[in-house]
Amino acid sequence: MTETAAPTGISVGGETNINDEVIGIIAAVAAREIDGVASLGSSSFRRAVAERIGGREPGAQGIGVEAGRREAILDINIKVVYGCSIPDTVIKVRRSVASKVLELCGLITKEINITVVGIDFPNKPVGTIS
Repeated sequence: MTETAAPTGISVGGETNINDEVIGIIAAVAAREIDGVASLGSSSFRRAVAERIGGREPGAQGIGVEAGRREAILDINIKVVYGCSIPDTVIKVRRSVASKVLELCGLITKEINITVVGIDFPNKPVGTIS
């Protein structure tokens, strides 16, 4: 029995489309990796209103994506940990998201709009003084 080697130099054409939701998941993971990001998502008020009227708020996971063939625009809602610099955290999120979207999707992020929708306080036991 002889083995047949796979032919080399064959290229197969086709079109690749990446769903906006996939790009959003990649952006969310990249944003969550940054120290100072408590969570992603809308403000608790907007979420409560959306739940009350029975509708689902657009971008409820905290990421909105508009992607073309080569570029993407992302809208990200984050909550920041109290005590962390908001400007520094936002810069780190933009860099991380832009890098991951380029690396994994091959898309240049034309804009990354970030809205800080809340502050999360670290859990402290009641009655402690720091």
